[in-house]
Amino acid sequence: MAQTIVIGAGPAGLMAAEQLAAAGHQVLVAEAKPSVARKFLMAGKSGLNLTKDEPFETLIGAYGNAGDWLCPMIHAFDAQAIMAWAAGLDQQVFTGSTGRVFPTAMKASPLLRAWLARLDQTSVQIKTRWRWRGWRGGDLVFDTPDGEQLCTPDATVLALGGASWARLGSDGVWARYLTDKGVALASFAPSNSALSVDWSPYMQPHFGAALKSVRWMTGGQESRGEATISARGLEGGGLYSLTPALRKDLSLYLDLVPDITVDALQARLDAKKPKATLSHWLKNGLRLPSQKIALFHEMTKSSALTQSQWVDALKNLPIRHNGLRPIDEAISTAGGVERSALDGGLMLTTLPGVFCAGEMLDWEAPTGGYLLTACLATGRWAGRSAAAWLDR
Repeated sequence: MAQTIVIGAGPAGLMAAEQLAAAGHQVLVAEAKPSVARKFLMAGKSGLNLTKDEPFETLIGAYGNAGDWLCPMIHAFDAQAIMAWAAGLDQQVFTGSTGRVFPTAMKASPLLRAWLARLDQTSVQIKTRWRWRGWRGGDLVFDTPDGEQLCTPDATVLALGGASWARLGSDGVWARYLTDKGVALASFAPSNSALSVDWSPYMQPHFGAALKSVRWMTGGQESRGEATISARGLEGGGLYSLTPALRKDLSLYLDLVPDITVDALQARLDAKKPKATLSHWLKNGLRLPSQKIALFHEMTKSSALTQSQWVDALKNLPIRHNGLRPIDEAISTAGGVERSALDGGLMLTTLPGVFCAGEMLDWEAPTGGYLLTACLATGRWAGRSAAAWLDR
């Protein structure tokens, strides 16, 4: 049987290994960290969002310009297939009101344990603390607990992650190994990232408070998701989907009352008592929670608003910020191996027998199940393509 090495034991790498083993090939999975799937486990601490159960056209649209590239891969392993795959591991799932799919256990660890147990019964061998250092001639070079190891596999699948959360394994160091081989890479950039904001001391009591029932707007796009006020800025799903626009330094605005029209707001303002202050009206006239009122004052404190400007400020509050947080804090990254560097089976055109999968590919998507869906789908695609290439 042919030996294959999969580098990276996250969801994409494990899925590729499973496909190769199912096709009858011996597989060695090399993982740099002491344990596997660390980012996967971290993501599952607050509820493992496996996928999004929605029409395929809507699902693939979440991947933007990369949607046509990923379309056949995700179509072959879509939300329904992922749910069936989880059920095959005896992990029951449920679909929330927004279409997000979670394991009933919510956490990632039960699913991962079941997955690893199933892999253990196949020809997959997992080596931890095996850090890839690139190529030496035609050999893969690894630093291991037993010293340097050189390997010459018949096929290689790279599933090395992006460039965020380096402490969990996705450090992007692999990029220089590929550029040295002439592989085209798009520069890394933060995706699903929080915003940096220099708060005044006035905001400290509101750190940790959620901004709910709001609408974020930038570059002609909008999001109705919530966000949290943190000591470092603003973070949450409501902002994450707007990261591509925010990377372009476009202005960000917030509608604090998206369910109240401008005319209705103006009517409430006209009906307020003449001596009522802005703070009194926001609290008692509009019943806004304290964190919304605090944010309104924080962002308008240098504007000296007149009463005629109150309504517009509530519907289009400019959010003053210092850009996205550092890339290592981002949930995911844009950039990576470009589509032009790969054939239809995700094999590098300059390195026959070397396949790529997961977040190291140049695509991005918002949170909500889309990230894990594409990682699993591309891992499956790369694993099957590698098996087919070996069989030929």
